[in-house]
Formats: sequence, C-alpha cells, structure tokens
Amino acid sequence: MTEKSEHHFDWQRFLRRWQEEWVPDEDDAEELAEGDTTLADLALAAPPATEAEIAAAEERLGTRLPPSYRAFLGASNGWRLDEGSIYRLGAAHEIGWFGDPFDMTPAYQQGLTERSTEQEVLLAGMWRRALQLETDSDMSYALLDPGDTDEDGEWALYVYKGWSGEFPDRYPSFQAYMQRMYQDFHSARAGLPGFVNDTTRALDADVERAREEALSGRWETARELLAEAHCYGRPRAWGMLQQLAALSHGGGYHGGGYYGFGELVDDPRYTGELVPVMAAAHLRDERPGASPRRFPLGAATDDGVTETADAILAAVRDGSYRYAPDGAFGEAVAEAWESARWGDTDTAWRVIRAALPSWSPPGPDLLAPVGLLGDPVLGPVVTRERGLELLATPRAGQDGAVPDPVPDLDPPGLCWLAETQRWNAPHGSYRCLWVEGTEPEALPGLVGEDGGAGLTAAPSRPAGWFPYDVRQPDDSAPWEDRAVLAVGRTASGWAFGFDTAPRPSEPGNFFVSPAAASRDGRAVVLWVRRGRDGVPAVFHLSVAEQGEELYAYTLRGTDVERTGPVPAALDPEQVLHDVDDADCERRLLAAVQDEFGLSLPRHALAEGILPHLTTRSWNRAPREGESYAYVTVRLGR
Repeated sequence: MTEKSEHHFDWQRFLRRWQEEWVPDEDDAEELAEGDTTLADLALAAPPATEAEIAAAEERLGTRLPPSYRAFLGASNGWRLDEGSIYRLGAAHEIGWFGDPFDMTPAYQQGLTERSTEQEVLLAGMWRRALQLETDSDMSYALLDPGDTDEDGEWALYVYKGWSGEFPDRYPSFQAYMQRMYQDFHSARAGLPGFVNDTTRALDADVERAREEALSGRWETARELLAEAHCYGRPRAWGMLQQLAALSHGGGYHGGGYYGFGELVDDPRYTGELVPVMAAAHLRDERPGASPRRFPLGAATDDGVTETADAILAAVRDGSYRYAPDGAFGEAVAEAWESARWGDTDTAWRVIRAALPSWSPPGPDLLAPVGLLGDPVLGPVVTRERGLELLATPRAGQDGAVPDPVPDLDPPGLCWLAETQRWNAPHGSYRCLWVEGTEPEALPGLVGEDGGAGLTAAPSRPAGWFPYDVRQPDDSAPWEDRAVLAVGRTASGWAFGFDTAPRPSEPGNFFVSPAAASRDGRAVVLWVRRGRDGVPAVFHLSVAEQGEELYAYTLRGTDVERTGPVPAALDPEQVLHDVDDADCERRLLAAVQDEFGLSLPRHALAEGILPHLTTRSWNRAPREGESYAYVTVRLGR
C-alpha cells in the first residue's frame, strides 16, 4: 500500500492516512482513560519543517540529507511511533551524528575476515559515521548511514536494539523503514474490533482476489497479494500463504519446514487438512529415543479441535493416518493411495492430477488439498515439482490454463541400481526378492519370520535419517541373517521385497535362497555387495519355480559358482563378454530385468513409503560338524 505518483513518494498523503487511521492501543487507551493524556498529546504527526529549517540542519551537519528523509521532514517534522522500540523520531533541529558512544566499531571490525561480505564491512563502519534520528526509545537507536547508499542517493537505516544483543535491523532507506512501521502499526491493531478503514478494506479485497487467483492456478499472483496483506496483519492472509508455501517448497511427509497455518487450525472445517501437515513436520523434528510430545496449536483452540489434533498426531506417528477427503476427489485419493502403497508413485500422482479439477474446499480459506502432504504414503508422492504442478492446476470449478505434466520419477527396470552415487545404501549393498503371481500381502506367509508381525507400516523418521533399520533382532542367533524388506508390487505384477542395507556379509556356505519360497510361480533373488571401488565384489542370482530352485550363480570377481543350468541370457560369462568392470553391474541387472520383466520403484524406496517385513534367516543353522565364526565388537569405556 505505497503512495507513489509517477516520480515520487507522496509523503503528505501517506502520513495523513496513517494519522487518520490511528486508534489507541491498550497502553494509550489506559492513559486516556486516566485523563493524564489527551488525543492531541498522542498525535503521530508534527507540523512540516520549512525549507529553511531543513537547510539549517544540513548546514549544521555538513551534509545533504537523503531524499526520502528530507521529503519526510517537509511533510512532518518528526513522528511518534507507538510500535517497536523507537518511540519518537526527532525534528530537523534535534538530529545529530551518533559518534559511536559505546565504541561498537572495534567489536564489529574484529569479526571481519577476508570472506566478509560488503554488507558486513559497511556495518562495521556504520557506528562512527551514522546520523541518529530518534529522540525517545527503549535503549534503541535509529541510525542513517551515509556510507551505505544506493543509486538514488538513499542512505540505509539501521535500528539497533541495545538490549537485544542482536545485529541491527537494516532497511534500504528511510522510506522503507517508515513503510514497515506503518505495516507494524496495522498488524498490531488488526484484531481490534472496529479497526476498519480504506486500507484494511483494500487489503481484504486483495485477500479475496488472491483466493480466486490461487484456485484458478495463478498461485504466484496469489502469493504476492497474500504476502502484502500478511505484512499488514490481515487475518486470513497467513493461513493461505502457508498453504502455498507448504506445496511450493515440498513440505510433505518427508519435506522441510514447519507450517503453522495461523488461526485456520482453530476452524474444525480445516483441521483434517492442516493438522496432519503440522503433525508430519513435528515428527520430522523428533529424534530417536526422545519422549513423544505434542505440537503447539493456537491459544484459542477449543477442546474438540485439540482432541482431534492429538488423535491425528498419534495416527501420523504410528503410520496409520490416511488422508480421506470427500466426494469424487476422495475416491481418486483412495485409488492413488493403493497404487502408492505398493510403490507405484507415478501412477498415484497421475490419478491425483487428473482429479484435481474436481476438488472443492470444505471452507473458503482452503486453497488446495494440503492434507495430502500429511499422509505417510501420499505425502512423499507430492514432491516440490508436483506441488507446483498442483498449485498451477485450476481447482474448485475455476477456469485457467492447465500446466504441462511433470515427468515421472521412477526409471524403468533395475539398471538405476548401478548408479555410482546411489541414493539409499550407506554400505553399497542391496538384496531383493521377487515372487510372481503373488500379492505383497502374501509375502509374510512365504518368507516372514516365524511368529513375526507380518507387514508393518513404514516407520516415521526424522529428516535426514536413514529409512531402514539395519540391526538384527536382539533374539537372533549369531549365524542368522534376517532381512528387513520394504515390500511392494512391480508394474508387471510381481510382489517384491527390497533390503537396501543388508549386513556386510554375502551369500556363503550357509546361505539358503528365499527364492525357494515360491509356490505357484517363479521367484527371483538378487544379492549385490559392492567393493570399495564401487564395482560389485559379489553378484548373486537365484531363480526358483513352485518351490524348487532351477538355477543360481554367484559371481566373485571373475570366478563364477553355478548351480543348475543358467540360461545363456543370464550367464555372467556371456553377459559380461568384453564389458568394462565399471559397466558390469548395469549389464548384469539389464539381463535380469529383460529376462523376467522386473523393476523396482526408486522413489518409493528412497522415501521409505513401503510397508516392512522381517524375514526368516537367509542363512541356515550350521549342521553337525560344521563350524561358524563370528566377531562381536562393543564400543565403550
């Protein structure tokens, strides 16, 4: 809400409007009620300074004042501020050089290094050359720096709060500072009954316009309008702005940032959409072993919303929460959830994307289906790029241009596992099992540990923590090697289990391939252990059908151990003929994927979406006369 004509800022209009809109705050109202102060005493403005008064000040100071401050004095010779720690800006005859009375310069100069920025250097020298404007404050100083100027001749203004121990706040000009103080004046009174004026009406109209722009897919225009309205404290702006931020920044289940949504959380219409996103962000900040704690809601949140929020937090924490909106969009979300649940996140997103025009908000202040971000299965599907696509797609019956779809995330097949900087394996090893003609839910009965929990929800994890538990169960025998598999379904209908962090062992003398667990079709097991140079030290493949192993091979360097008739299309001596070491893994994976039509969903595995299963041991117990050696290392004092 600036006061610009074609060539200059209209200070008289700006200050007059500020004075006319002024209403007493609580402290002012108390003083007025006690009768010690009159409205005239609380006036913000002062009579304008004459040109002669301004010139006299400049002659005394030995410099010409910067343009916006000079023009301000010509409109009001000083100003009372009732927000912040600066209480009054002095008249032209009251201002003077600061002179660094507290000897701040050495302390700031000592912190300079060769890598210090230009702004840091300017700040260090500001204290001795600054012009002091305030005449009343809470141990704070308004300082104009003639050494920190722009192309228009404006001086930067610093506000230093002497009691805070913080760096000064910098404004590019006196005009920018006063505009910010005007915004703070509005923000402080936005919740007062009856605080309505031309400025608030115009800003509220902008908020409503932002809503229409956002629903039409023009979210960046909406963001600009809402950001301006939020600076003035308009009630609806912050909650809407945070919705746009959550989707445009990738603030999903494993994204970054915390989104509070303001007073919208107190409205039961929006609790189911917004609280799950807050809960997911809250859990990202928790550390393993820490006591569970609640996340803050608004001070005015009623008991019903608080109870609902607690239940949502508990469901998000244990992985059981599901985003379930109403109507046609809710049906599409349920379909997408089933796809993403088993790893097909690309199909899930296509379903959601196609249904976006049918989405309608439960209330006027919801701009998008933000609740997607709080779902432990669907939240990771909505990446930053997809969140931007969602925001750019018209919704709730609005018209607008439909954006181009973002590319799918999952590469086909298995060859992506050979990428040198793999996304998910700290030890450079992985192993996996595929079973043909079997649903993922059946894998616990085929390969699950005896008496185990079956499929469990993917564990929530703090941001930056590895998504899989690489530890063996406490009750394991030394020879046992139980895998913790992420379970899903391939596009061709095979159930799979993938262990991205197996123990740093390899298929050895006691190894029993779980491929033999197949009943009605084929099963394939792949186990790769990489060496320090990134080249597979061990590459194992075993294939079974109807519970009987058909063939297997284990490749160690150039040595191959075979069991059964390995097809030529899979035989490593044939596949790796004239192949460089650096390309061995990719060629072997390509042969497996082409022979069986196998694949793995990279995005679902990387984000830890898939349910987990602890298998029976991939090693058998030593038989009579067989020895087994192991080493236990304990760290401590």
